[in-house]
Amino acid sequence: MGEVEAALDERDPDFIRRRLADTWPWVRRWFRAEVRGLELVPDGPVLVVGNHSGGNLTPDSVILALAYNSYAGADRLSYALSDDIGPTSTRAGFFRKFGAINPHPRYARAAFDRGAAVLVYPGNNEVHRPTWQRHRIDLGGRLGWVKLARDHDVPVVPAVAIGGQETALFLTRGEGLARTLRLDRMFGIHELPLSLALPWGLNIGDFLGHIPLPAKIVIQLLPPITITGDLRAAYHDITTHMQTTLTDLAAQRRFPIIG
Repeated sequence: MGEVEAALDERDPDFIRRRLADTWPWVRRWFRAEVRGLELVPDGPVLVVGNHSGGNLTPDSVILALAYNSYAGADRLSYALSDDIGPTSTRAGFFRKFGAINPHPRYARAAFDRGAAVLVYPGNNEVHRPTWQRHRIDLGGRLGWVKLARDHDVPVVPAVAIGGQETALFLTRGEGLARTLRLDRMFGIHELPLSLALPWGLNIGDFLGHIPLPAKIVIQLLPPITITGDLRAAYHDITTHMQTTLTDLAAQRRFPIIG
């Protein structure tokens, strides 16, 4: 058995069912979580592409994973492309059992071959954008997910989330601070984000995560899209649709945190 297949096999439906029972109820209550449009995710291989927020511990991504497994059932194969760094990395057995896999395309390809739903968040840096930019879709111009969907002929289901960037007061991504401290040259660290968060007060880097405020989080899934033709045009069309949806969700909110 190869490395990729072994990684996919670490997903554990029995573990997921147990964690749904003891984790999903309090996560749903704390964030008053609302996930709309789960029925739009088709059977068979599909790429779910989302925006996410909330620093290194991204509650909206956790909510979507829990909600989808609860809706579709733990036996419906689903995976999440995840980096090997940070609190939710594939280094943590908990997240591997939930389906976190390496973001390399060969892992996604193998998951598609199994007929799985694959979740990806291309906009890594967006989780530390300032809170006053919380209603902005920022996937960083990355085209890898568009190419992945087109080359493997799988539909894309956009997932638009709001509320995660209200779980703390995010001040800056900290690109200038990283340059001033020469972290970019010495360690290849190009951002040192700053936020005001529990329990730290001033939170530098969010390396240890934080206690999120109980902001209401809403996630809206959109109808599946088949990608053909030019990658940049597809990226523009999908992100524009996502931005329109996020703007509409923002217009429905009354106040930050309250939702």
